Amino acid sequence: MGAGGAYRQPAPRLVGPSLPESLPGRFAAAAVAGSVLAATGQMAMAEALPSALDGANVLRLGLGELLGPGTAAASATVAVAPADVSLVPALTPVASEPQVASAVELVKAVELDRLAVEQAARAAEEARQVEEARIAEAARAAEAREATESATTGGGGVQMMVGRITSGFGPRWDAQHKGLDIAAPIGTPIRVPLDGTVIDSGPASGFGLWVRVRHPDGTITLYGHIDRTLVEVGQRVSAGEVIAEVGNRGQSTGPHLHFEVITPSGNINPTPWLAERGIGVT
Repeated sequence: MGAGGAYRQPAPRLVGPSLPESLPGRFAAAAVAGSVLAATGQMAMAEALPSALDGANVLRLGLGELLGPGTAAASATVAVAPADVSLVPALTPVASEPQVASAVELVKAVELDRLAVEQAARAAEEARQVEEARIAEAARAAEAREATESATTGGGGVQMMVGRITSGFGPRWDAQHKGLDIAAPIGTPIRVPLDGTVIDSGPASGFGLWVRVRHPDGTITLYGHIDRTLVEVGQRVSAGEVIAEVGNRGQSTGPHLHFEVITPSGNINPTPWLAERGIGVT
């Protein structure tokens, strides 16, 4: 009752759970309030962020991480219901676009291929020509060997050439004829009768072209009016080897070979010299 005798009803008391007055009690109450706030924040984060970002559908916050071990609320956790995964669009990997070559690059590639094909064709053609030349040379060598063998007589002599003697050794007209003239068609092969070394091969006054061969005994054989020489100076030749072809060069009245035999003492008659060695000319 208050002053003046009036009665005052006491103020109502708020009835609620009693909180502990001790310091640990107050600390536990603060932890509970904090967990409620954390749960509210996690629910907001769950609504704002897709659950697929970290590969989990439930966000968990342990109070133990906030309060540390040893507290009463350390084991409490707040769970947020997983979001509807069907509402989150699937992450589709984006394929890299294929490299597209430009027109210039394609033209360059085609040109390189064309050049490679042409080089291969040229190399094949060169190899073919080399092989054909080798085969032809081998055939000529075999033919020359066969001709030499067939030209060699049974007595070991050589068929120097095939022709007709038109003029012999000795006086002729107003001069001395120093050899034999053997008529034959232009191009008829001329074979050296003995082994020797070529000492002249080329132009010669009066003969047009000639070849001269020195033999081991010092004798020199001369071949004049030839159409073509097939040997060079210094070349060693063997008996029966073709050294020239019959011609009509120089001071000549027709295709023929002028043949001389020259010893260290001078020119001798070729006819007996050829006969002694079994060398044929007709």
